[in-house]
Amino acid sequence: MTVTPAERRRARTILDRLRRRYPVIRTALGYADPWQLLVATVLSAQTTDDTVNRVTPELFRRWPSPRLLAQANPEEVESVVFSTGFYRQKTRAVIELSADLADRFSGIVPDDLERLVTLKGVGRKTASVVLAEAFGLPAIAVDTHVSRVSRRLGLVADGNPVKVEAALKELYPEAKWPGISMRFIQFGRDTCIARRPRCPECILRDRCPYPDKTVGA
Repeated sequence: MTVTPAERRRARTILDRLRRRYPVIRTALGYADPWQLLVATVLSAQTTDDTVNRVTPELFRRWPSPRLLAQANPEEVESVVFSTGFYRQKTRAVIELSADLADRFSGIVPDDLERLVTLKGVGRKTASVVLAEAFGLPAIAVDTHVSRVSRRLGLVADGNPVKVEAALKELYPEAKWPGISMRFIQFGRDTCIARRPRCPECILRDRCPYPDKTVGA
């Protein structure tokens, strides 16, 4: 991807406005260490962060390490994470992830993308969340909000998560990567929502080429 100076300036303006809108932003998921954030991120699929935060204290109280969660009775874990939805699949996922982490990395979450994505059930998005939030490393996690906001703002042409991540990394210098995902996510929840985006109140309306940006006016 070849980025022009004009595209970089426009991208910088967009991020600067989002940084002013959300000067301090972190994941809403509660966690005490990188493993807990890994598990919480897996549980957050198709549910809210608040719902996850209501179950993880009990989950980590009963199984406070990867090794212990790996050895847990699945039915007991299911009863704890039930309210997050898809509880059987999520139980299997966090148990297998914890077992893999305990067996191959002695329970220590690796701090690089290449090794993180080798963990069972961990994709680039989850790995990038952990790198950025738990380790403070430059990473961009792409979820549905990041993809939607990026496409509507004309920052990317393709909604494929890997391509969105690559395009954003090309547009922005590495020093700017931390916080991009969380700001795009919050903006996607507050304003640039999936249906009937709140365009009249959007701080980026003058920079947005989205053809249906009058929707919701």
